[in-house]
Amino acid sequence: MTDVAPVIKYLGSKRLLVEHIVSLCTALRPQGGSVLDLFSGTSRVGHALKRAGFGVYANDHNSYAHTLAMCYIQAHAPEIERDALSIIDQLNAISPRDGAFTETYCRQSRYFTPENGARIEAMREHIETLDLSPELRAVVLTSLLEGADRVDSTTGVQMAYLKSWAPRALRPIELRLPAILPHPEGQPCRAFNLEAIDAAHGISADIAYLDPPYNQHSYLGNYHVWETLVRWDLPETYGVACKRIDCRQRKSDFNSKPRIERAMREVIDAVDARTLILSFNDEGYLSREQIGEMLDAFGPVAIIDHDHPRYVGCRIGIHNQRGEKVGRVGRVRNTEHFFIAGEGAERFIEIQRPAAVAV
Repeated sequence: MTDVAPVIKYLGSKRLLVEHIVSLCTALRPQGGSVLDLFSGTSRVGHALKRAGFGVYANDHNSYAHTLAMCYIQAHAPEIERDALSIIDQLNAISPRDGAFTETYCRQSRYFTPENGARIEAMREHIETLDLSPELRAVVLTSLLEGADRVDSTTGVQMAYLKSWAPRALRPIELRLPAILPHPEGQPCRAFNLEAIDAAHGISADIAYLDPPYNQHSYLGNYHVWETLVRWDLPETYGVACKRIDCRQRKSDFNSKPRIERAMREVIDAVDARTLILSFNDEGYLSREQIGEMLDAFGPVAIIDHDHPRYVGCRIGIHNQRGEKVGRVGRVRNTEHFFIAGEGAERFIEIQRPAAVAV
């Protein structure tokens, strides 16, 4: 079993902050307990909390994120690892199959070379023929998704692809066993595929961790290829980026400046936890003061600010839909606001000051 954290390239990833988040939860609950990760994304945070001994409830409304959570949170390594390795070996040996996926994402667009696209397609078709438990299926799909991520030709998001092949895209795809973990003794670990408001209403935990979308950038739009790879529905697409047609239809209120405040208030009010930790970026639609006011009813509120580099794709520069660099980003660092509200927050109030993260 590997102990490497989930490694998919991801906008808003807490790679540089995950240790801080775990330390906050450990300080709040030194005896352990349960954490609800309401917007789980890659499950990097949930995976680290599970490894630290917490029970984790991971939720995300996108199918690819739910698959990652099924792999990294709900799957129990001792029950899965041997069968997953066997299937991954089969997939690595499979012959290419050039079909609709390869045509869309390797010729109409250039996310992968046609050679890798045909191998991805053959692997995914084979997975579809297997009768697997939900957890084993998720581990195998995560292996494929992460393997594809290692040979893609983007700056890290699927709004566009590079005009010339990235060096990594020319390597043949190879699948590896994801870093699945055993469940902490006596702690539940579950993955849910719900809207945030429904998960907040339906799941109780000692700590609720919220890391919602904060501006116009849609995770479905940025990772639509992963959504298709998991769903395997080969949907109608549009535009140079060949986005799924439902990117136009499945809109989150958290990506809307007029609607985000109401959505945030509703979710905060619905949370059933002793303590709430909320992570929000200073590029977001809501201010530090607005969120602090929303949390007042939850109990004492502490706010800790962390300075850190912006997402690597932003630091590379601004690119058009053909992957051509057309501009520079004005800022290369962000401030992440961590709000701690409710039971235990008072111990952090005295350190409400900016703190730099070592990178």
